[in-house]
Amino acid sequence: MEYQSSLSSPLGFLIIRSDGRSITGIAFSENEVDVQNTCEVIEKCKKQLDHYFSGETIAFDLPLHPKGTEFQQKVWAELLKIPYGETITYMELAVRLGDPKAVRAVGTANGRNPLAIVIPCHRVIGAGNKLTGYAGGIWRKKILLELEMKHNPSLKTLF
Repeated sequence: MEYQSSLSSPLGFLIIRSDGRSITGIAFSENEVDVQNTCEVIEKCKKQLDHYFSGETIAFDLPLHPKGTEFQQKVWAELLKIPYGETITYMELAVRLGDPKAVRAVGTANGRNPLAIVIPCHRVIGAGNKLTGYAGGIWRKKILLELEMKHNPSLKTLF
């Protein structure tokens, strides 16, 4: 069975989907979902996202099941290793995955991340600290990075 619910956030609504055991999708939306069909794991996700936005949570503890190709799964797994409030470039991500020539493929996989915020694709930036390529919109990426820097004062401002 597929479950879904929405959460009002500082970035608009987040639509959260689950198979009942894991979180399968988190996407930005301008609207709430009409039919709320929630479950325990979605409620846990909502609570952790609320705590993330308030600065109380810097890491998520949720069962995740994003659907994607083997390459996308590798990229998303690597994204989970980027510490809270820190950033890497698309090139650095490609190098971490063992293929600097795959920078465009890495960018594409990053853009297809089905679990916004929880798999922190917003922490990947362009060369020269340029904010580029965020499926939720560059303005959301900027807010997420500023939020993480605000709650982690040891980090320097990037932009």
